[in-house]
Amino acid sequence: MDRTVEGYLAELRKHLAGADPALVQDAIYDADEYLRSALAEAEGDPEAFDAAIEAYGAPEEVAEAYRDAEHTVAKALRGPKPPARRSDNPFARFFGVIADPQAWGAFFYLMLALVTGVIYFTIVVTGVSVTLGTLVLIVGIPMALLTIAVVRAISLAEGRMVEGLLGERMPRRPRVMAGSQGTVWERIKSWLTDGRTWTTMLYMLLQLPLGITYFTIMVTGLATSLSLIALPFVQALVDSPLLRVGMYGYYVEPWAYPLLVAAGVIGFFITLWIAKGIGFLHGQYAKVMLVGRAGTEGGEL
Repeated sequence: MDRTVEGYLAELRKHLAGADPALVQDAIYDADEYLRSALAEAEGDPEAFDAAIEAYGAPEEVAEAYRDAEHTVAKALRGPKPPARRSDNPFARFFGVIADPQAWGAFFYLMLALVTGVIYFTIVVTGVSVTLGTLVLIVGIPMALLTIAVVRAISLAEGRMVEGLLGERMPRRPRVMAGSQGTVWERIKSWLTDGRTWTTMLYMLLQLPLGITYFTIMVTGLATSLSLIALPFVQALVDSPLLRVGMYGYYVEPWAYPLLVAAGVIGFFITLWIAKGIGFLHGQYAKVMLVGRAGTEGGEL
């Protein structure tokens, strides 16, 4: 192993090959922060690196510890198993979605996606526009750095939201960049050459059309379901036709009231299932765009 921080991190990545990319990012960040802090405190002591490794652990030991910790945390977050065996009845599974936290988490995420989409889109478009407009001036460089820094911060925050509401494991530490401890120009170069910078910006731009789509699907499904449930009761109260086509109004026959209510209830459950499915797909998409995959030597790609 190369007796440098970079060599240690490369070896750690090798031993974490095949692990979740979010776990790899967290492990790399923690190791980088600890080793650099230990070396800075030693102030040039030639034995400082060996002492830091002895205190922190060899790459293979640290990798194994992170794998074990991840397994323990994931098991704890899943919560206790239900006492009853999962029903083989398709109707029970269909209506059981009402008690599924993942479905409700996805529902709330999709409802919030419009708001986050507007915010993300505005930040990226404003930051890039101002940066390009002032690039010929000295203020253009600080604007570019500020834009990239905000994008990286939002990437971490969005990851926490995705993990909390959609259940997809995302990084809990910032991304360690090659050259991040060098000069300002080396940092700028490392940020600009990192593919995650650009895929994160693309993710933020696409969040607006996706947010509009998600919000529309959820609101349409919810509104349609609630309308079908409420229509018989409202019609009975106002004694007026609520279904209108042009100049004509149509009464719903009393015998159809239970059918409308049943259709509304089923529509609500279908909306939850759609939210759960979209949430799962979006979690996978966010993982690819914001985290990528872990390599063995070259880091995360």
